Amino acid sequence: MLRKQRYETILAYFSEKMPKVTTELEFGSVFQLLVATVLSAQCTDKRINQVTPELFRHYPDPKSMAQADVEDIFALISSVSYPNSKAKHLSEMSKMLVKEFGGDVPDTMEDLQKLPGVGRKTANVVQAVAYGRSAIAVDTHVFRVSHRLGLVSSKANTPAKVEEELKRNIPEDKRADAHHWLLLHGRYICQSRQPKCDECPFDSFCPKRLDNSKI
Repeated sequence: MLRKQRYETILAYFSEKMPKVTTELEFGSVFQLLVATVLSAQCTDKRINQVTPELFRHYPDPKSMAQADVEDIFALISSVSYPNSKAKHLSEMSKMLVKEFGGDVPDTMEDLQKLPGVGRKTANVVQAVAYGRSAIAVDTHVFRVSHRLGLVSSKANTPAKVEEELKRNIPEDKRADAHHWLLLHGRYICQSRQPKCDECPFDSFCPKRLDNSKI
């Protein structure tokens, strides 16, 4: 199957089976989405959703979090991965939002990446989920599935290169959804150590390119 046909088949399947899809992170504002996404790096959404309710009860917005001690933020997120660095990032990020953006979360890639702890993946999530932009965030699941299904070439050996190839092949109006489709497929079916090929709707034409995908 040609790569173009592979894209068409996979996108058509998800469009029919999962027409309405979004992040599994729980949040009540753009700021809370940003915080939850920062926390989710190298951590499961399930764990983050266990932590954020109490965090947001104390610090629901940039102003309140900017006034918090880093130690207090740490105490509330201590069960996530890398809590020390993430607590520091959340504190500094909140202060910058208040000082430079009037307490609002910016909507451009450039401004989002100025924020401490915010890389391209997090910025893309915020753009797609909060602002409806045609962005594709490449996390470990999207990276893995894109390679295994043969959606990207072996030369796409970084998240940025995977994002570039996906954007070239996925229509603008499908990109935000495609991020979630590929992520969820990787989280529940095309898992890292034991992919559930017998449950995969694409098994009949999947090239099973496991090299460069084991993340």
